[in-house]
Amino acid sequence: MTPGPADCMKRALRLAARAKGRTSPNPMVGAVLVRDGTVVGEGYHPFAGAPHAEALALREAGERARGAVLYVTLEPCSHYGRTPPCADAVIEAGVTRVVAAMEDPNPLVFGRGFARLREAGIAVEVGLCGAEARRLNEVFITYITRNRPFVILKYAMTLDGKIATAAGDARWVTGEKARGYVHRLRAETDAILVGLGTVFKDDPLLTARRQGARNPARIVLDSRARIPLRSRLLATLAEAPVWVAVTEQAPRERVAALESLGAEVICPGSDASGRVAWKPLLGLLGERGVMSLLVEGGGSVHASALESGVGDKVMAFIAPKIVGGAEALSPVEGQGVAAMAEAHRLSDVAVRRFGEDILIEGYLRKVSGCSQAS
Repeated sequence: MTPGPADCMKRALRLAARAKGRTSPNPMVGAVLVRDGTVVGEGYHPFAGAPHAEALALREAGERARGAVLYVTLEPCSHYGRTPPCADAVIEAGVTRVVAAMEDPNPLVFGRGFARLREAGIAVEVGLCGAEARRLNEVFITYITRNRPFVILKYAMTLDGKIATAAGDARWVTGEKARGYVHRLRAETDAILVGLGTVFKDDPLLTARRQGARNPARIVLDSRARIPLRSRLLATLAEAPVWVAVTEQAPRERVAALESLGAEVICPGSDASGRVAWKPLLGLLGERGVMSLLVEGGGSVHASALESGVGDKVMAFIAPKIVGGAEALSPVEGQGVAAMAEAHRLSDVAVRRFGEDILIEGYLRKVSGCSQAS
Protein backbone atom coordinates (compact mmCIF):
# COMPACT_ATOMS: atom_id res chain seq x y z
CA MET A 1 0.00 0.00 0.00
CA THR A 2 1.43 3.36 -1.07
CA PRO A 3 1.90 5.67 1.94
CA GLY A 4 0.01 8.96 1.83
CA PRO A 5 1.51 12.35 2.78
CA ALA A 6 0.19 12.18 6.37
CA ASP A 7 1.56 8.66 6.76
CA CYS A 8 4.99 9.80 5.62
CA MET A 9 5.02 12.79 7.97
CA LYS A 10 3.89 10.70 10.93
CA ARG A 11 6.69 8.29 10.15
CA ALA A 12 9.13 11.21 10.18
CA LEU A 13 7.73 12.35 13.54
CA ARG A 14 8.18 8.88 15.01
CA LEU A 15 11.76 8.82 13.79
CA ALA A 16 12.45 12.23 15.33
CA ALA A 17 11.05 11.12 18.69
CA ARG A 18 13.64 8.33 18.93
CA ALA A 19 16.21 10.93 19.96
CA LYS A 20 14.10 12.49 22.73
CA GLY A 21 16.34 13.93 25.40
CA ARG A 22 19.54 13.54 23.37
CA THR A 23 19.58 16.44 20.89
CA SER A 24 19.85 19.45 23.24
CA PRO A 25 20.44 22.24 22.35
CA ASN A 26 19.18 21.17 18.91
CA PRO A 27 15.61 20.23 17.96
CA MET A 28 14.43 16.70 17.25
CA VAL A 29 14.05 16.19 13.50
CA GLY A 30 12.97 13.26 11.35
CA ALA A 31 13.03 12.95 7.55
CA VAL A 32 11.55 10.52 5.03
CA LEU A 33 12.30 10.49 1.29
CA VAL A 34 9.66 9.03 -1.03
CA ARG A 35 10.01 8.34 -4.75
CA ASP A 36 7.31 6.78 -6.88
CA GLY A 37 5.32 5.85 -3.79
CA THR A 38 8.23 4.03 -2.12
CA VAL A 39 10.32 5.14 0.86
CA VAL A 40 13.89 5.33 -0.42
CA GLY A 41 15.60 6.95 2.54
CA GLU A 42 14.95 8.06 6.09
CA GLY A 43 16.82 9.38 9.09
CA TYR A 44 16.66 11.36 12.31
CA HIS A 45 19.03 13.67 14.15
CA PRO A 46 20.47 11.46 16.91
CA PHE A 47 22.39 14.02 18.99
CA ALA A 48 23.95 17.49 18.77
CA GLY A 49 26.93 17.48 16.44
CA ALA A 50 25.77 14.40 14.51
CA PRO A 51 24.51 14.59 10.90
CA HIS A 52 21.04 16.05 10.52
CA ALA A 53 17.98 14.00 9.61
CA GLU A 54 17.90 15.21 6.00
CA ALA A 55 21.56 14.35 5.45
CA LEU A 56 21.07 10.82 6.76
CA ALA A 57 17.96 10.28 4.65
CA LEU A 58 19.77 11.55 1.53
CA ARG A 59 22.76 9.32 2.30
CA GLU A 60 20.53 6.27 2.51
CA ALA A 61 18.65 7.15 -0.66
CA GLY A 62 21.72 7.92 -2.79
CA GLU A 63 20.78 8.47 -6.43
CA ARG A 64 17.20 7.52 -5.66
CA ALA A 65 16.79 10.93 -4.00
CA ARG A 66 16.67 12.58 -7.44
CA GLY A 67 13.04 13.36 -8.20
CA ALA A 68 11.91 12.33 -4.70
CA VAL A 69 9.67 14.10 -2.19
CA LEU A 70 11.21 14.94 1.19
CA TYR A 71 8.94 14.82 4.25
CA VAL A 72 10.66 16.55 7.15
CA THR A 73 9.40 17.58 10.58
CA LEU A 74 11.24 20.92 10.62
CA GLU A 75 12.44 23.42 8.03
CA PRO A 76 15.84 22.38 6.60
CA CYS A 77 18.62 24.58 8.00
CA SER A 78 20.26 27.16 5.77
CA HIS A 79 23.38 28.04 7.76
CA TYR A 80 26.69 26.49 8.71
CA GLY A 81 26.90 25.20 12.27
CA ARG A 82 28.57 21.95 13.26
CA THR A 83 27.23 20.57 9.97
CA PRO A 84 26.69 22.06 6.47
CA PRO A 85 23.29 23.54 5.48
CA CYS A 86 20.69 20.85 4.84
CA ALA A 87 18.87 23.05 2.31
CA ASP A 88 21.94 22.96 0.06
CA ALA A 89 22.20 19.18 0.36
CA VAL A 90 18.53 18.78 -0.57
CA ILE A 91 19.03 20.98 -3.66
CA GLU A 92 22.17 19.15 -4.77
CA ALA A 93 20.46 15.76 -4.38
CA GLY A 94 17.77 16.70 -6.90
CA VAL A 95 14.76 16.50 -4.58
CA THR A 96 11.77 18.04 -6.37
CA ARG A 97 9.38 18.73 -3.50
CA VAL A 98 9.72 19.33 0.24
CA VAL A 99 6.83 18.88 2.65
CA ALA A 100 7.69 20.27 6.10
CA ALA A 101 5.63 20.15 9.27
CA MET A 102 6.71 23.54 10.55
CA GLU A 103 8.99 26.51 10.10
CA ASP A 104 12.14 26.63 12.23
CA PRO A 105 11.73 29.40 14.87
CA ASN A 106 15.52 29.73 15.17
CA PRO A 107 16.38 33.25 13.91
CA LEU A 108 19.32 31.73 12.00
CA VAL A 109 16.80 29.85 9.85
CA PHE A 110 13.20 31.12 10.21
CA GLY A 111 12.09 30.84 6.58
CA ARG A 112 15.51 31.13 4.98
CA GLY A 113 15.71 27.40 4.35
CA PHE A 114 12.38 27.41 2.55
CA ALA A 115 13.38 30.50 0.55
CA ARG A 116 16.58 28.83 -0.62
CA LEU A 117 14.67 25.72 -1.70
CA ARG A 118 12.08 27.75 -3.61
CA GLU A 119 14.78 29.81 -5.32
CA ALA A 120 16.22 26.51 -6.58
CA GLY A 121 12.85 25.57 -8.08
CA ILE A 122 11.82 23.08 -5.40
CA ALA A 123 8.15 23.10 -4.45
CA VAL A 124 7.66 23.66 -0.71
CA GLU A 125 4.62 22.94 1.44
CA VAL A 126 4.47 23.74 5.16
CA GLY A 127 2.00 22.75 7.88
CA LEU A 128 1.29 19.02 7.48
CA CYS A 129 1.05 17.61 11.05
CA GLY A 130 2.20 21.01 12.30
CA ALA A 131 0.54 20.71 15.71
CA GLU A 132 2.21 17.36 16.33
CA ALA A 133 5.58 18.76 15.28
CA ARG A 134 5.27 21.75 17.61
CA ARG A 135 4.31 19.47 20.49
CA LEU A 136 7.31 17.24 19.77
CA ASN A 137 9.68 20.22 19.88
CA GLU A 138 7.91 22.28 22.55
CA VAL A 139 11.15 22.39 24.55
CA PHE A 140 13.23 23.69 21.63
CA ILE A 141 10.58 26.22 20.59
CA THR A 142 10.33 27.67 24.09
CA TYR A 143 14.10 27.82 24.48
CA ILE A 144 14.77 29.45 21.12
CA THR A 145 11.91 32.00 21.32
CA ARG A 146 11.99 32.87 25.04
CA ASN A 147 15.71 32.39 25.82
CA ARG A 148 14.90 30.18 28.80
CA PRO A 149 14.17 26.52 29.50
CA PHE A 150 10.78 24.87 29.09
CA VAL A 151 9.56 24.39 32.67
CA ILE A 152 7.68 21.28 33.80
CA LEU A 153 6.14 21.23 37.29
CA LYS A 154 6.03 17.58 38.35
CA TYR A 155 4.68 16.04 41.53
CA ALA A 156 3.10 12.88 42.90
CA MET A 157 0.22 12.97 45.36
CA THR A 158 -2.38 10.76 46.97
CA LEU A 159 -6.05 10.83 46.12
CA ASP A 160 -6.59 13.36 48.90
CA GLY A 161 -3.85 15.65 47.61
CA LYS A 162 -0.94 14.78 49.93
CA ILE A 163 2.71 14.39 48.92
CA ALA A 164 3.66 12.85 52.28
CA THR A 165 2.05 11.76 55.53
CA ALA A 166 1.79 14.14 58.48
CA ALA A 167 4.92 12.41 59.86
CA GLY A 168 6.80 13.26 56.66
CA ASP A 169 6.92 9.79 55.08
CA ALA A 170 6.83 10.04 51.28
CA ARG A 171 8.26 6.68 50.18
CA TRP A 172 6.54 5.86 48.08
CA VAL A 173 3.47 7.78 46.95
CA THR A 174 3.35 6.12 43.53
CA GLY A 175 4.22 2.64 42.30
CA GLU A 176 7.20 1.32 40.37
CA LYS A 177 5.81 1.99 36.89
CA ALA A 178 5.17 5.66 37.62
CA ARG A 179 8.57 6.08 39.29
CA GLY A 180 10.24 4.34 36.35
CA TYR A 181 8.62 6.82 33.98
CA VAL A 182 9.90 9.72 36.11
CA HIS A 183 13.44 8.35 35.85
CA ARG A 184 13.03 8.23 32.08
CA LEU A 185 11.74 11.80 32.17
CA ARG A 186 14.79 12.88 34.14
CA ALA A 187 17.05 11.29 31.54
CA GLU A 188 15.30 13.33 28.84
CA THR A 189 15.64 16.62 30.75
CA ASP A 190 18.61 18.97 30.89
CA ALA A 191 18.16 19.95 34.55
CA ILE A 192 16.06 19.07 37.58
CA LEU A 193 15.24 21.47 40.42
CA VAL A 194 14.12 21.07 44.03
CA GLY A 195 13.92 23.29 47.06
CA LEU A 196 16.09 23.06 50.15
CA GLY A 197 13.18 21.54 52.11
CA THR A 198 13.19 18.50 49.80
CA VAL A 199 16.92 18.04 50.40
CA PHE A 200 16.42 18.25 54.17
CA LYS A 201 13.50 15.79 54.21
CA ASP A 202 14.41 13.27 51.50
CA ASP A 203 18.16 13.65 50.85
CA PRO A 204 17.47 12.75 47.18
CA LEU A 205 19.89 11.79 44.44
CA LEU A 206 17.80 13.23 41.57
CA THR A 207 19.50 10.97 39.03
CA ALA A 208 17.88 9.05 36.19
CA ARG A 209 18.73 5.57 37.56
CA ARG A 210 18.68 4.09 34.06
CA GLN A 211 21.45 2.03 32.49
CA GLY A 212 23.51 4.27 30.23
CA ALA A 213 21.17 7.24 30.71
CA ARG A 214 22.38 10.81 30.93
CA ASN A 215 21.79 12.41 34.33
CA PRO A 216 20.43 15.95 34.42
CA ALA A 217 22.16 18.83 36.14
CA ARG A 218 20.75 19.04 39.68
CA ILE A 219 19.67 22.46 40.97
CA VAL A 220 18.76 23.36 44.55
CA LEU A 221 16.95 26.58 45.47
CA ASP A 222 18.83 27.52 48.63
CA SER A 223 18.73 31.23 49.44
CA ARG A 224 21.30 31.07 52.24
CA ALA A 225 23.41 28.11 51.06
CA ARG A 226 22.27 25.85 53.91
CA ILE A 227 22.36 22.56 51.97
CA PRO A 228 24.01 19.89 54.17
CA LEU A 229 27.60 19.37 53.06
CA ARG A 230 27.16 15.62 53.55
CA SER A 231 24.02 15.38 51.42
CA ARG A 232 23.86 12.68 48.77
CA LEU A 233 23.69 15.35 46.08
CA LEU A 234 27.10 16.68 47.04
CA ALA A 235 28.48 13.19 47.53
CA THR A 236 27.64 12.23 43.94
CA LEU A 237 29.08 15.13 41.96
CA ALA A 238 30.90 12.65 39.74
CA GLU A 239 27.52 11.42 38.48
CA ALA A 240 26.01 14.83 37.66
CA PRO A 241 26.75 18.46 38.46
CA VAL A 242 25.04 20.28 41.32
CA TRP A 243 24.17 23.96 41.01
CA VAL A 244 23.11 25.72 44.20
CA ALA A 245 21.02 28.84 43.50
CA VAL A 246 21.47 31.37 46.29
CA THR A 247 20.69 35.02 47.02
CA GLU A 248 22.96 37.83 48.15
CA GLN A 249 22.21 36.77 51.74
CA ALA A 250 24.21 33.53 51.43
CA PRO A 251 27.24 33.63 53.81
CA ARG A 252 30.53 33.69 51.94
CA GLU A 253 31.97 30.86 54.02
CA ARG A 254 29.06 28.60 53.08
CA VAL A 255 29.48 29.44 49.43
CA ALA A 256 33.20 28.72 49.67
CA ALA A 257 32.53 25.38 51.38
CA LEU A 258 30.16 24.30 48.61
CA GLU A 259 32.58 25.35 45.90
CA SER A 260 35.43 23.49 47.61
CA LEU A 261 33.38 20.29 47.27
CA GLY A 262 32.85 20.89 43.55
CA ALA A 263 29.32 22.31 43.55
CA GLU A 264 28.68 25.43 41.52
CA VAL A 265 27.00 28.34 43.28
CA ILE A 266 24.92 30.72 41.17
CA CYS A 267 23.31 33.94 42.37
CA PRO A 268 20.51 35.16 40.09
CA GLY A 269 19.19 37.60 42.71
CA SER A 270 16.22 37.63 45.04
CA ASP A 271 12.54 38.43 44.76
CA ALA A 272 10.46 40.65 47.07
CA SER A 273 10.23 37.82 49.61
CA GLY A 274 13.98 37.30 49.74
CA ARG A 275 13.81 34.00 47.84
CA VAL A 276 15.74 33.14 44.69
CA ALA A 277 14.08 35.04 41.84
CA TRP A 278 12.67 32.69 39.21
CA LYS A 279 12.89 34.72 36.03
CA PRO A 280 16.55 35.76 36.43
CA LEU A 281 17.33 32.14 37.35
CA LEU A 282 15.71 30.87 34.16
CA GLY A 283 17.61 33.48 32.21
CA LEU A 284 20.89 32.21 33.64
CA LEU A 285 19.93 28.63 32.84
CA GLY A 286 19.07 29.64 29.29
CA GLU A 287 22.52 31.22 28.91
CA ARG A 288 24.01 27.89 30.01
CA GLY A 289 22.14 26.04 27.28
CA VAL A 290 19.55 24.44 29.57
CA MET A 291 16.56 23.82 27.31
CA SER A 292 14.35 21.89 29.73
CA LEU A 293 13.85 22.11 33.50
CA LEU A 294 11.97 19.55 35.57
CA VAL A 295 10.76 21.09 38.83
CA GLU A 296 10.11 18.41 41.45
CA GLY A 297 9.14 20.68 44.32
CA GLY A 298 8.24 20.64 47.11
CA GLY A 299 5.06 22.56 47.67
CA SER A 300 6.56 25.98 48.34
CA VAL A 301 8.73 25.72 45.22
CA HIS A 302 5.75 24.83 43.03
CA ALA A 303 3.75 27.67 44.57
CA SER A 304 6.48 30.23 43.93
CA ALA A 305 6.87 29.02 40.34
CA LEU A 306 3.15 29.43 39.71
CA GLU A 307 3.08 32.81 41.43
CA SER A 308 6.00 33.93 39.26
CA GLY A 309 4.28 32.70 36.09
CA VAL A 310 7.19 30.58 34.91
CA GLY A 311 5.57 27.14 34.52
CA ASP A 312 4.84 25.80 31.04
CA LYS A 313 3.51 22.33 31.80
CA VAL A 314 2.19 20.38 34.79
CA MET A 315 2.60 16.65 35.27
CA ALA A 316 0.64 15.39 38.28
CA PHE A 317 0.78 11.73 39.28
CA ILE A 318 -2.15 10.62 41.42
CA ALA A 319 -2.00 7.44 43.49
CA PRO A 320 -5.19 5.65 44.66
CA LYS A 321 -4.32 6.17 48.31
CA ILE A 322 -5.79 8.28 51.10
CA VAL A 323 -3.55 9.30 53.99
CA GLY A 324 -5.40 12.25 55.58
CA GLY A 325 -3.85 14.59 58.10
CA ALA A 326 -4.40 18.32 58.38
CA GLU A 327 -0.65 18.81 58.69
CA ALA A 328 0.27 16.57 55.76
CA LEU A 329 1.97 18.49 52.94
CA SER A 330 0.31 19.28 49.62
CA PRO A 331 2.07 19.64 46.25
CA VAL A 332 1.33 23.37 45.96
CA GLU A 333 1.45 25.52 49.08
CA GLY A 334 1.90 29.27 49.41
CA GLN A 335 -1.02 31.68 49.76
CA GLY A 336 -3.04 30.25 46.92
CA VAL A 337 -5.73 32.11 45.02
CA ALA A 338 -8.69 33.82 46.70
CA ALA A 339 -11.37 32.72 44.26
CA MET A 340 -11.88 29.59 42.18
CA ALA A 341 -12.10 31.81 39.08
CA GLU A 342 -8.46 32.76 39.69
CA ALA A 343 -7.23 29.16 39.71
CA HIS A 344 -4.38 28.21 37.37
CA ARG A 345 -6.05 26.32 34.55
CA LEU A 346 -4.51 23.70 32.30
CA SER A 347 -5.19 23.31 28.59
CA ASP A 348 -4.71 20.33 26.26
CA VAL A 349 -5.11 17.98 29.21
CA ALA A 350 -4.13 14.33 28.74
CA VAL A 351 -4.56 11.37 31.09
CA ARG A 352 -2.38 8.26 31.17
CA ARG A 353 -2.18 5.27 33.45
CA PHE A 354 0.93 3.73 35.01
CA GLY A 355 -0.14 0.61 36.87
CA GLU A 356 -2.58 1.78 39.52
CA ASP A 357 -1.44 5.40 39.25
CA ILE A 358 -2.81 8.11 36.99
CA LEU A 359 -0.83 10.87 35.29
CA ILE A 360 -2.66 14.08 34.44
CA GLU A 361 -0.65 16.48 32.30
CA GLY A 362 -1.53 19.76 30.67
CA TYR A 363 -0.21 23.18 29.73
CA LEU A 364 -0.16 26.42 31.65
CA ARG A 365 1.10 28.25 28.56
CA LYS A 366 0.64 27.60 24.88
CA VAL A 367 3.77 26.88 22.87
CA SER A 368 4.10 29.31 19.96
CA GLY A 369 6.85 31.04 18.05
CA CYS A 370 6.52 29.68 14.52
CA SER A 371 4.07 29.90 11.66
CA GLN A 372 1.60 27.08 11.18
CA ALA A 373 1.27 26.88 7.42
CA SER A 374 2.42 28.49 4.18
